[in-house]
Amino acid sequence: MSDSSGQKNPRLIVVVAFDRGEDGELFPAFGPADQQSEDRAIRTARALTAKHSGVIAWSREADPTLGEYGPPNTLFVSGDVPDME
Repeated sequence: MSDSSGQKNPRLIVVVAFDRGEDGELFPAFGPADQQSEDRAIRTARALTAKHSGVIAWSREADPTLGEYGPPNTLFVSGDVPDME
């Protein structure tokens, strides 16, 4: 039996929190941490907002066999975060 037909690419779902250093530059203070679902990523990001300068949760489709990743989709953002590349 083949289960490859209609199979969706896995999603990479990540939360990262940022703080500011003494020089004022943002640096990752938490994560990037993989999440099991977009809902969990949003809940985790919201819980981190009170402790950090900025938090972002995002997802993207991933094809690890080819090393290709789709464009990032922002799920949640709060405070100061660097631009996503």
